[in-house]
Amino acid sequence: MGEAESATETRTEPETDAAPAQPDVKEYWRRNLRLIAGLFVVWFAVSFLAAIILAEPLTAVTIGELPLAFWFAQQGAIIVFVLLIFVYAWRMNKLDREFGVED
Repeated sequence: MGEAESATETRTEPETDAAPAQPDVKEYWRRNLRLIAGLFVVWFAVSFLAAIILAEPLTAVTIGELPLAFWFAQQGAIIVFVLLIFVYAWRMNKLDREFGVED
């Protein structure tokens, strides 16, 4: 009986050579999704609100000979989208390092 008890104790003891603790996966994904939602809001504001909804008031402002609404619709949305890609990559690298899951 003494051997059975010691075997049970051996199995229940925590291993000291175990892998480091796993990062908080739920918190990681919560912050990832929050970042994505924030970037979508910015993209929506530039591409939909500024280029479509506010097109008439922005037509009064011109850059060169073209109205500002045209710049938002044709150039601004694309430029902002590319910038958002870089912001996402930068922030995700930072988040990955914080949670210890970087490549």
